[in-house]
Amino acid sequence: MFARIYMRVSTEEQDLQRQDKLIEDAKQKGFYVVAVYREKISGTTEWEKRPELSRLISDLQQNDVVIAESIDRLTRLEPKKALELIDAIQSKGAKIQVPEVFDFDTVSQSLGTSAEVFDPKFLMSDLFLAMQNMFLKLAVSVAYNDYQKRKERQHQGIALARKQRKYRGRQPNIELHNAIIEQRKNGMTIKKTAAILNTSESTVLRVWRKYKT
Repeated sequence: MFARIYMRVSTEEQDLQRQDKLIEDAKQKGFYVVAVYREKISGTTEWEKRPELSRLISDLQQNDVVIAESIDRLTRLEPKKALELIDAIQSKGAKIQVPEVFDFDTVSQSLGTSAEVFDPKFLMSDLFLAMQNMFLKLAVSVAYNDYQKRKERQHQGIALARKQRKYRGRQPNIELHNAIIEQRKNGMTIKKTAAILNTSESTVLRVWRKYKT
């Protein structure tokens, strides 16, 4: 059975290790990994605006399996929007596997067999879809609530720190700012400066404007 792995990434070294583990686990479970889709983007971004996730959905074939490391790596959107993403995947005839949320091994153990789990007829059955949707709906609700609670705690911490005059916001990257100014002084365009320093054009423009004022 063909599998496509989706990853939202942060640091290169850790993400490569996670990717290797996902691929190895998928192979051990009998999947053939045809592609890995990686992007550095917020999980609260709608799936249509996430290039790699959109490409994955476009590439999906009947009976493909989408594997994500965790539900919040797939989406942190409110349940209604998250379920629209799940519907977009399922509308292509694909299935979703998220370890510890909806794993085909879990289905196999529930049924007391491993043979029929990979039967295309079973994968399209009402029973399978009902089980998958039940687990995924619960998971997206829990993931969204956890995300909202973390945000609330963060806001409370910032508010308390401000009250105590300890919070100063994100500190500027002095080394990057100096490098931007140096590149611009040497005649580099905003676009080239951003490319050389691996930062965004908006950051270059903001730093340069501040320097010029």
